[in-house]
Amino acid sequence: MNSAERQARVFAALGDETRLELLARLSAGEQQSISELTERTGGITRQAVTKHLRVLERAGLVRCTQSGRERRFSFRPEPVNEMQDYLAFVSQKWDEALGRLKAFVEEDEH
Repeated sequence: MNSAERQARVFAALGDETRLELLARLSAGEQQSISELTERTGGITRQAVTKHLRVLERAGLVRCTQSGRERRFSFRPEPVNEMQDYLAFVSQKWDEALGRLKAFVEEDEH
């Protein structure tokens, strides 16, 4: 998978309110089971939480480990760090483009 595909997958995974909530809870650093995550979702079923966790796992945002019969999930910050770098790059390009536009407009005024 190339960088653009990876970034698109992360953006898509983060584009859901429930997944953002799950990720925020996992980002506290403690591994949690599906049962623990389901208890705090405000009425979302275990199956729905499992589905959302799979999306987060495919995007590389969470890691699943097996502990006996229980699956435990933890947050993986690397994809978020990559997204921060990407957004900083895009922001820099926009700043440069706006700077060129400003210089062009100001040059025309003189």
